[in-house]
Amino acid sequence: MRRDIPPLAEVRRITQKKRDAWWTVLLVDPVATPLVRFTAMRTRITPNQITWGAFLLGLGSAACFALGDWKWLALGAVIYHLSFILDCMDGKVARLTGQGSVFGAWLDFVFDRIRVMVCGVALMGGQYERTGDTLYIWLALVVVALDTLRYINSLEIFKIRHSMRKQIKSRMRAARRAQNQAELAFMEDLLRDNPSADIEQDLQRAAGEAAYDPQEPVATGADGEAAPVVPKPQVIDLHQEFRRKFPAYLRARSFLLRHRIRAHLVSGIEFQMGVFMIGPLFDVVVPATIVSGALLLVFELAIIYKLLLSTRDFTRTIDSFEERKVPVAA
Repeated sequence: MRRDIPPLAEVRRITQKKRDAWWTVLLVDPVATPLVRFTAMRTRITPNQITWGAFLLGLGSAACFALGDWKWLALGAVIYHLSFILDCMDGKVARLTGQGSVFGAWLDFVFDRIRVMVCGVALMGGQYERTGDTLYIWLALVVVALDTLRYINSLEIFKIRHSMRKQIKSRMRAARRAQNQAELAFMEDLLRDNPSADIEQDLQRAAGEAAYDPQEPVATGADGEAAPVVPKPQVIDLHQEFRRKFPAYLRARSFLLRHRIRAHLVSGIEFQMGVFMIGPLFDVVVPATIVSGALLLVFELAIIYKLLLSTRDFTRTIDSFEERKVPVAA
């Protein structure tokens, strides 16, 4: 038994994300986190082994779905949720024990996509076999397509945001290479690091700290000599237009983040749970799939719209560097 595993409260702090899907926060973490501590303290199971376990359970869930009868659907739904709990545990164990790896992250992602594809085909195939309704064939294609769209879209948006941030940092470094100035910070990082704070107050505080006043009194050290003043980082907010257009969103987001719940309420996780848990468990496969898919599309379109507004803020920021030639004092 390992003696270096901290108490449960500390395990929560280390392993749980500062913001996560509401399904994970409310229905998975309360079970997964104590299991993570037990697993790390009393077994030698590795994160990759847990990933394999989650994948195999997912295949078991698909086998139940393929049988088509409601009792098997309900059992498949329960097994799918157990599979998802294990899927959440592998990353937590990796963070707690320091056993994470790049290959493990790849394995987790690939197995997740295969599990969704196999379960989607098995679920709809079983219902087609039971009813003969060709609608289920189309729903199988829809489930696989929407899951693929969600993760491709997520990856591409991440790449675009990374590219915008990289270009802004490059412009700033080029302009300040010869000066001893602070690096810039991005508003979304400040809010992510402090999700419990009120967002509107964060914006006001960030605006007040963004500029360093050269007339400010110089701090003195213990020997009476002037101590170097560390300048504040310049804050770049690439979501200004979105926040300005939707002020109510800020209040809702602030409330959700205080409870570790991200504002993206219907993501790939909620979509999967609607299709593979709620639908089979209550024998409402068609309505649950249609509603879950529609909500996923709505939130994906909202993210794309937010990205569009963010690119406008990016363009204005780049233009401002050209117009002002980056002031000496940030």
